[in-house]
Amino acid sequence: MTDFAWPSLEPERRILAEIGVEVVVAESGDEDELVELAGEVDAILTNWKPVTERVLRSAPRCLTVARYGVGLDNIDVTAATELGIVVSNVPDFCVDEVSDHALALVLALSRHIVDFAHQTSTGGWDHKAFGEMRRLRGQTLGLIGFGRISRRVAAKAQAFGFDVLAYSPSLTPGEHDGVRAASFEEVLGSSAVSLHAPLTPTTRHLIGADQLAMMRPGAFLVNTARGALVDEAAMIAALKSGHIRHAGLDVFATEPLPPGHELTTLPNVTLSAHSAFRTPEASEALLRRALDIACKVAGKA
Repeated sequence: MTDFAWPSLEPERRILAEIGVEVVVAESGDEDELVELAGEVDAILTNWKPVTERVLRSAPRCLTVARYGVGLDNIDVTAATELGIVVSNVPDFCVDEVSDHALALVLALSRHIVDFAHQTSTGGWDHKAFGEMRRLRGQTLGLIGFGRISRRVAAKAQAFGFDVLAYSPSLTPGEHDGVRAASFEEVLGSSAVSLHAPLTPTTRHLIGADQLAMMRPGAFLVNTARGALVDEAAMIAALKSGHIRHAGLDVFATEPLPPGHELTTLPNVTLSAHSAFRTPEASEALLRRALDIACKVAGKA
């Protein structure tokens, strides 16, 4: 196990002990340590630490790499495939949690919740301080990517009266449960844009200076997917100019954010610490699904 995002590995140790599996836990999860530990393992479970080609080639017995999560961008899938190592994820992990978080950011930005909370708690009282607020009903929410989480965001947004557009290369024309398939450029013209695409070589910096310029002046940008989908320097420039009115971000190109990062200094950015996935219910379901998949592939279930 390269790393984990919960208090302890006792649930995993208990489950795996019942089927005679020994748990080897990395202390730092750095590449050199993983290379050293990989030689005798039958399976690798990983949360965020990179499982590189060098790590995989150091694991001659390894049958599978299982991701505690949805995205596979921290695993060298090409090298694993070449080596005959099965890579798995848990595609239905935290669908409710992340969709809740994404919509919460859209609502908070639309209603200036964070700005008003800070102003009022510090003695201010000015309901006009942050500009106009528009009625949500009839506003357009554009979704980039249309997988499980994005579809759940759409359903929740429709309850607030949003008209929802979605773009995905695999999305067929027409309506999908009331969501209209649209071009990438049309989605960028929405009142608010929420990102739900996987991070791949093709989608890295999917939102750069040109795409930000296509966005409606004064629009909101929300990202609960992967930080590297966005060119952060270009986004910061768009936020400073006011072309993008506000950004709600749970994910970043570098995590945790380095001290003094410019995103932490801008007044029109609402940040959270890659926390959208967190609930006890999601974590318990995740570890059980990831373990079950890994053990089945390794012949231990």
